[in-house]
Amino acid sequence: MTALRRLIASGVVAMVALIPACGTGNQQDSAGNREGNAESNGETTAPAQASGMPGAAGFADVVERVSPSVVTVRIDSGVGSGVVLRPDVIVTNAHVVGTARDVVLEFADGEQANGVVLASDVVTDLAVVRSSRSGLPVPEYRSELPRPGDWAIAIGSPLGFQNSVTAGVISGLHRDIPGAAAQTSSLVDLIQTDAPISPGNSGGALLDAEGRVVGINEAYIPPNVGAVSLGFAIPSATALDVAEQLLNTGRAAHPYLGVSITQLTPAVRRGLGVAVDQGALVTGVDRGSPAATAGVRPGDVITELGGNPVRSVEDLLSALRRTRPGAQVPMSVHRGQAQQQLTVTIGERAS
Repeated sequence: MTALRRLIASGVVAMVALIPACGTGNQQDSAGNREGNAESNGETTAPAQASGMPGAAGFADVVERVSPSVVTVRIDSGVGSGVVLRPDVIVTNAHVVGTARDVVLEFADGEQANGVVLASDVVTDLAVVRSSRSGLPVPEYRSELPRPGDWAIAIGSPLGFQNSVTAGVISGLHRDIPGAAAQTSSLVDLIQTDAPISPGNSGGALLDAEGRVVGINEAYIPPNVGAVSLGFAIPSATALDVAEQLLNTGRAAHPYLGVSITQLTPAVRRGLGVAVDQGALVTGVDRGSPAATAGVRPGDVITELGGNPVRSVEDLLSALRRTRPGAQVPMSVHRGQAQQQLTVTIGERAS
C-alpha cells in the first residue's frame, strides 16, 4: 500500500445523511433519502402571480393547472413521483425506478397506466419512462435558473399522498451536498429550496410562481441531523438535456476528466506536505485520460477547474458538470509546496 493510500485509509470523512425523496418497502420513500411545454387550458394567470407573488387564492390556480402533469410512480419496492415530459413520456429520478423495467403510473384524475423505463442515467439521477396513456399535458419547463428568493412550489407524492403541494422559496443555486460524492456523483450543482420535501417527492416537480418547472426534486437533508427544510432539485436545464439524450440514444454523455479523487483531510495534508488545506486530492489518474495528458499526477490537489474554485470533491464534480466535452479549460493543482497551472481538454464518457 502506498503512503498516499495509507493516509487516505486512515482518514475519516464526515458525511451529511441524505435521504432520497422516494419511498421503498412498506415505508414510502422520503425526500431525505433522495427520492428514489404544458398545453394551456385557457386559464389566465392572475396579475399577482404573473409578478411572482401569490394572489388571494395563493397558488391554487397554478397547482390546479399543473397537477395533471405530475404523476405518481410505483414499483414493487416503493413509490416516487414523475413529471410529464412529452405527451407519452415521464421524467423521474433514476433512483425512483432503480433496476425496474416496468412501473405503474398514477395520475391526478385517478387513472392508472403502465409505464416502461426506457433509459436511466445514474450520473445525473434521471430516468425516462414511456406511458401507455398518451395525450398527457406537458408543463412548461423553465430552462434558465430561478433566483434565490423566488417562490418555489413542490408537487409530488410524499409517503404516497398523491399530488401533495408544499411551498417555499428558492434558497440557493449550484449547491453541492457535503460528503455526498462518497454516495453518488449526482448530488452536485443542485437547486436548494425550503419547500418541504419528503419521501415520495423524488422525481416530482419544483415550480416557480407561474407554474413553470424549474427543477426535478431529488433529495433532502433530514431533521435528525439538525436540518430545517433543506431540499434539493435537479435544474430543469439539466433534466431536459439528459432526458433528450436518453430518448435519442438510450444513454447520456458527460464530461470526463479521468481522475480518482477524495477529500483532502488534515492528516493527508500533513503526510503529503501539501501547502493548501482545501481541494480535491487525486488518488489515481486513468491512463491516456485528459488529466493524464494534461500532466496531473496522483498526490496532486486540484484547487480550480475552468475558473471555478475547488474546495472539495463535490466542488470538482460540480465544476466538471458545467463544462462541455472538447473544451480546453485551465486547471490549478498543488503539488507539495508548489502550485501548477495546467490546461486540460475535457473528454467525454457515456453513462
